[in-house]
Amino acid sequence: MTQWIDLTTVARALRVSPRAIQLRARRENWVTGQPWPVDATGTWRRREGRGGGVLISTAVLPPEARLHLEGAAPAGDGQAAASPPKAGDQVAAAPAPAGEMWRRYEALPDSRKAEAEKRAALLRDVERLADGGLPRNAAFAMVASQAGIADRTLRLWRARVGDAPTHDWPACLVSHYVGAKGRELELEPEAWDLIRSDWLRLEQPTFESCWRRLELVADEKGWQLPSKKTVERRLLALPLSVRTAGRQGMEALKRLYPAQKRDRSMFHALQAVNVDGHKWDVMVKWSDGTIGRPMMVAFQDLYSGKMLSWRIDRTENAETVRLAIGDLVSTFGVPDLCWLDNGRGFASKWITGGSPTRYRFKVKDEDPAGLLTTLGVEIHWTTPYSGQSKPIERAFRDFCSDIAKDPRFAGAWTGNNPMAKPENYGSKAVPIDTFMAVVAEGIAAHNARPGRRTDVAQGQSFDEVFLASYQAAPIRRVTAEQRRLWLLAAEGLRARRDGSIELLGNRYWTEALVDHAQQKLTVRFDPQALQTEVHVYRLDGSYICAAPVIEAAGFADVQKAREHAAARGQYLKATREQLAAEKVLTTEQVAKLLPKVEAPEPPEPTVVRPVFGNLALVPRQDVEAIEDDEEDRGMLNVGKFLTLVRPPNENGADG
Repeated sequence: MTQWIDLTTVARALRVSPRAIQLRARRENWVTGQPWPVDATGTWRRREGRGGGVLISTAVLPPEARLHLEGAAPAGDGQAAASPPKAGDQVAAAPAPAGEMWRRYEALPDSRKAEAEKRAALLRDVERLADGGLPRNAAFAMVASQAGIADRTLRLWRARVGDAPTHDWPACLVSHYVGAKGRELELEPEAWDLIRSDWLRLEQPTFESCWRRLELVADEKGWQLPSKKTVERRLLALPLSVRTAGRQGMEALKRLYPAQKRDRSMFHALQAVNVDGHKWDVMVKWSDGTIGRPMMVAFQDLYSGKMLSWRIDRTENAETVRLAIGDLVSTFGVPDLCWLDNGRGFASKWITGGSPTRYRFKVKDEDPAGLLTTLGVEIHWTTPYSGQSKPIERAFRDFCSDIAKDPRFAGAWTGNNPMAKPENYGSKAVPIDTFMAVVAEGIAAHNARPGRRTDVAQGQSFDEVFLASYQAAPIRRVTAEQRRLWLLAAEGLRARRDGSIELLGNRYWTEALVDHAQQKLTVRFDPQALQTEVHVYRLDGSYICAAPVIEAAGFADVQKAREHAAARGQYLKATREQLAAEKVLTTEQVAKLLPKVEAPEPPEPTVVRPVFGNLALVPRQDVEAIEDDEEDRGMLNVGKFLTLVRPPNENGADG
């Protein structure tokens, strides 16, 4: 039969404060699970009557508490606990739940467990002697004498185990004492709340400063405080997770949670990649003379860990990401999946436009499809600075130690944080060409290094793992036309009179451009390969040709002049031959084919209209002759349309 009792009665029986019992009940989980009778094996139930509260089962109390309560009459809910509870309070389960006892037993140190085993062995000796016919009192006296303990102590142990099975005796006999803490001066709840809240701050104040502030408030409030060591011990007894979250923040708390282990063996080579940007801890000198730390955008194969492509620029921008994608697709193929964070360069509409989960910028229906979207790559967004979701950050850590500290970068290394600057900081800046060559060598060595301990590599290098899977995997390749999608575009460049195009200080020309002389064109190019060729389009997007670069020659370079003259001669000869092929008829043959055209006879007019002139332009003698001739004068006066204009008289008036 289970008895129900409140914590105040237990505190009174053990002669400690109610607060100490509450803390012990919380620490040893006296109140767990669902209340009785919802759970037939529940260790607590709601208290009835005014005030409410909780009553716990005596079965979960430690043995010393049950011994102190023997013969007492606690009135936890207004009635004797030894009397039968109200209707429905009888529980068939007998003394303490074995699982609960053993759970508390396992939480104790080995020294207490050994002591409990020793006590249980002595009680078994008593039972064997009693079963052999020796009177029980004599058996207690004999075993107690041999063990060097009091007979009364042995009897108390036997009463503690009660009717429990023999194999449960160690759990019943283990000591749960809490030392002197149970008798310490109790800390006022308000004082405990004050120092706990003051100490659990991200500013990480020292306990000494928190204690001094507590003493000031205690003097004003009249609180009686326990010793400083007691309060400090209670603070340090708080769960580590609570202390970490309060004093170091949620990021530190995340590190206490075990990282998820992600299996990448489910992929094959180039099926899934991840991309990120890395700012090098090296000062470089750019071609224009400026000095700064370069930014690298790199793609890594998730299956093997091999670095597939990379580009270096001043910043992480959409153009650099675009060119790195081009190197990846041109060299190896198109991946199916890509993990990237929501940075401005990666979330640009030119890279991931059209992705349904792209929320870096405002999504518009009229946005163009990004490069990855056009290539059919499924995009997955990750958390920035998360090594668990982007394994490439682990590779960047190797770059910081293996490549950034290369001897050729001595004096240009800046340190990985402002507090780690070397003594020779700022004494050198590496030329950008040298830097890119060293980085290329370092990444190649990184991929070829044997002895990798990943689940996929198993002692091989990244190159070996990638090659073995790549040769047997289905790889998507792009056409030559698709490869021009990721090149940068310069629109509205007007071709010169000879059809050549000037871009970033270089000239490009091919015969196909002659027909587009002085027209506006679009040029696609790789800014890091300007000495090769560019691709030329019309403004409507139709492709024209690939135009190679025209190298500038020295003024006195005779060999270059000869080569240029020879190339021009070949061009002229080819054009003449093409012209000859087009002109199949001579000029004389063309003339003979033309028909003879005769001039037509002039037509006769059917309606004659007289020409009326200005008589002022006619000599006076002629006018007088006309006036004298009556017939002519009548012809001049035909109809009302005739107006005879006489020359002005001597006075200036019309005649």
